[in-house]
Amino acid sequence: MDDGKPGAGQDIEGVTVAIDGRAVVYCIIGHPVAHSYSPVIQNAALRGLGLNSVYVPFDPAPENLAEAVAGLRALGIAGANVTVPYKEAVMPYLDELAETALLYGAVNTIVNRQGRLIGYNTDGPGFIKDLQKDQDFDPSQGSALILGAGGAARAVVMALAQAGCPELALVNRHRERAQALAEAVLDKTGLRARVLNWDAGDRDLADFARQAALVVNTTPLGMSGQGGGDWPLPDGLPGSGQLAYDLVYNPPVTPFITRAAGNGAAVANGLGMLLHQGAIALEAWTGLPAPLAIMRRALQRRAGI
Repeated sequence: MDDGKPGAGQDIEGVTVAIDGRAVVYCIIGHPVAHSYSPVIQNAALRGLGLNSVYVPFDPAPENLAEAVAGLRALGIAGANVTVPYKEAVMPYLDELAETALLYGAVNTIVNRQGRLIGYNTDGPGFIKDLQKDQDFDPSQGSALILGAGGAARAVVMALAQAGCPELALVNRHRERAQALAEAVLDKTGLRARVLNWDAGDRDLADFARQAALVVNTTPLGMSGQGGGDWPLPDGLPGSGQLAYDLVYNPPVTPFITRAAGNGAAVANGLGMLLHQGAIALEAWTGLPAPLAIMRRALQRRAGI
């Protein structure tokens, strides 16, 4: 998708690339969007590939979302990421929804194919890729306990079910939301997920939490400004022999991760999922293998780790 030859420009990762009148443009749409790490990651990747391309943030107001999506088509924006609060809201304005978007009920990636906007979801695949490649964890080899039942939880549980996770349990403050998600998982994947009570004193929850190979926090608890969190888990959990995964990545060390690491659990935050979902999106836009090492270094610098 690079129509121009690299010329004089900014030297990043040893590659000098010019942005000229033939540049291909990609973007991220969200509200707000200034906090996003995606521009840093994707621009590093585009430069690393030597492409005459740029990735920019757009922050349309909710009442302007339809016009913003139409603008992608009108301006020839080659691809877009979509972040909160528009992952679901953007769907009616697209020409086609891929299987991943239908499965996860949300779109985080748009590909512009000759004026036809196609919605995808790379969150779930990015989560599984991080588990397998970076955490050395096989989802098919153990049960998983998921904290939360929102959009992020849906991506995680659908992806785990597709990856062969043998047993899932959901726990959410509002049990009816967890029940609705469990029904969706059964309908879409055939896996029957258990629904447990958000109560550290609940015996069924304690029993499942002790034997779970993977415990995932999909709630915003512990995110910057959200406090430490009121976890529905007994003391000592997650613990030794378990992987505790927090989708929150700002801060990179969350209260959930601190607790789990102190109990002897292996830990991971959402930076790996962010990295891999971005790489999958980049490959869908360009048709080229993502320069993962370049993207990882850019992400680590942005996160200050």
